[in-house]
Amino acid sequence: MNALAHVIFLVLPGVHLLDLTGPVQVFYEAATYGQPYQLTYCSYRSAVPSSAGLGLGPLVALEGVAPQPGDFVFVPGLEMEYLRSAAFREEGAALFAWLRTQYARGVRLCAICTGAFVLAEAGVLDGRKCTTHWRRLAELQARYPRLATQGDTLFVQDSGLYTSAGVTAGIDLALYLLEERHGPLFATKVARELVVYLRRGAGHRQQSVYLDYRNHLHAAVHQVQDWLTENLATGATLEALAELVNMSPRTLTRTFRNATGISINAYTTALRRELAATLRRNPALTQEAIAAQCGFRSVRQLQRLLLPVPSSPNPS
Repeated sequence: MNALAHVIFLVLPGVHLLDLTGPVQVFYEAATYGQPYQLTYCSYRSAVPSSAGLGLGPLVALEGVAPQPGDFVFVPGLEMEYLRSAAFREEGAALFAWLRTQYARGVRLCAICTGAFVLAEAGVLDGRKCTTHWRRLAELQARYPRLATQGDTLFVQDSGLYTSAGVTAGIDLALYLLEERHGPLFATKVARELVVYLRRGAGHRQQSVYLDYRNHLHAAVHQVQDWLTENLATGATLEALAELVNMSPRTLTRTFRNATGISINAYTTALRRELAATLRRNPALTQEAIAAQCGFRSVRQLQRLLLPVPSSPNPS
C-alpha cells in the first residue's frame, strides 16, 4: 500500500458542491496527521458549472490522469436533469470506457449520491450491491435493473466499488476509506478535525473502542482519551490526567462519565483489551512484551484482562 495514494475527483456538469468538497476535505485533512494524499480534479470539459452556479475549472483532461491499482476515483453527485439528458450519454461515452478500464486495473471507484448513475451507466455496477440518495433509489433501480440497490444505508461496498447516500454520506464514506487504510484511531482524529461524528456503514461489522465513546464534543475529554490511547504503556494516575486538562480529579471523573457514558478506568481497560488483542496477532511478541505495551507490570495482569466473562452456571 503506497503511503501517498492518489484520489481523483470527476467533476461533471451540475456537480453538487458538498458531494465534492466533503470528501476532498477529509483527504486534505489526512495530511495533518501524517498521511498525505495526491488530489486531482478532472473532467471531459475544461470547466463546468456546479449545481449552485459556481464555475469550477480549469480541470485536468481524462487522458492526463493515470491512476494506479489501489487509488481512488470519486464521482460526486450531480443534477438529475443532466443525468437524464442525451448530452450525458454523448459527452460521457469516453468517461464510461475510462471508468471500466480503471476498475479492471484495480482502481477503486466511489460514487457520492447520484454519482451512482455514472457508475451504473458505465456498466461497472451490474450485479453489484449499491445505493444512492433515497429520493433517487427507485429511479436508479428502474433505469438499471441489473443493479442490486440497497436502501436505508449510508454507503455500500462491493468488490472495490463504493456507493453512498446523499451529501454528508460522502464524508462518512471518505472517513471509512481512511479507516480501512490507516485504522480507526486515525479516522477518528480526522473526523474530530472536521468536527463531525464518525458513523460506520452497514457493511462494517467490527466494533472498536477507538470509535466508541467518541460521539461528544468535549475537548478536554477528547484530550484525555487521546492521551490514554497513545500512552497505555506509560500509565497515569487520575491526578495526572486531571492536571493534563486543568481540572480537579473529581470534576474530570464526573465530566468524563457524562461525555462518554463510562468511567475513565473502564475506558482504559477497554483500550488495553483492544491493544492486547491486536498485539497477540504478532507471533514475534512475547507475553511479557505485550503486557508491557499494555501498561501491565506482569503477564498475570494481562491474562486476567483477557479472561472470558464467565457464563451463568447451568441449573440443571
